[in-house]
Formats: sequence, C-alpha cells, structure tokens
Amino acid sequence: MTRAELFAFLDTHAISHVTTDHPAVFRVGEGEDMKASIPGAHSKNLFLKDHRDQLWLVSAEQHTAIDLKRLPSVIGSGRLSFGSPELMEATLGVTPGSVTALGLVNDRQGKTRFVLDAVLARAEQVNFHPLENTATTTLSRRGFQAFLDALGVKPMVVDFSRMERVDAACA
Repeated sequence: MTRAELFAFLDTHAISHVTTDHPAVFRVGEGEDMKASIPGAHSKNLFLKDHRDQLWLVSAEQHTAIDLKRLPSVIGSGRLSFGSPELMEATLGVTPGSVTALGLVNDRQGKTRFVLDAVLARAEQVNFHPLENTATTTLSRRGFQAFLDALGVKPMVVDFSRMERVDAACA
C-alpha cells in the first residue's frame, strides 16, 4: 500500500488518524523539535530476522533501550539480526528510515511477528511513520488496537525495562 491507500484503509475501518508532514527523519533523535509539537508517544521500530528466518518487527517508545542479546529469550526467537532493506521492502513495503508498525498492513502473508513495547501499548496516543519518513501519523490507543485487529495481528507486548512479556492488550 501507499500512504494514501493506508489512510483509506484506516478510514474504511473508522480509525481516526492525524498526520503531520515534516522533513525526512531517519533516526531516533532527529527532529526532536518537530516531535515535541506532536502529542503522544513517538516510536522507534526495528525490523529483525532470526537465524530460523522468522521476521520480527519491534515497536518501542523512542527512548526505550532494547537489549537485542536478551530479547530472544523473552520473545522465543532465535538469535536476532537486522533484516535486509530488500526483505523489509518486500515484506512491509517500506525502506530503511521508514520502518513502522503501520507497515504491517503490507505483510499480507503474516510473515512478521509483532513485538510492542508496553509503554506504547499503554500510551493514549501513538505516533508512527505512515509508510514514509516524511510524516508522522497519530492514532489513539484504541485506534491502533483497531488497526491491529483489522489485520488480525496480536502483538506480543514486552516490558523492556524488566525484559519480560506482559501481553496486555493495547485497549
């Protein structure tokens, strides 16, 4: 899907969304002034692959520390490494710098397991790139849960501060 098709998908599912256009942001820490003007929790997203070729998307609050060496024992994966840009584009329809939980809309075969930070799961509003890093889309907690439900995606919720699964619902 394109950005416009993503918005049409959200509209079709009656998921309220607000998008702010901005200069391209490639890494956490960039665009802090812009992020400060957008309410809600901002995300960082990692596209990973384990040695058994299972794909993983980790979405966490932007300041959350993620220990990739300890994470496999928490989520039940093999050793994790970053997925290639080609695999990312083929699976989530995004390029490096634009990784987003909203990219799950493009994973029509359900190849990617979704790991959600407990901080984002509890946030009243969450912010993700809308398939491109030149904008930020804000969804309510319920709206994000409705998005995941529409895709049939059940997130694995992890408290990264304690490095344990909590699997609490987003809503």
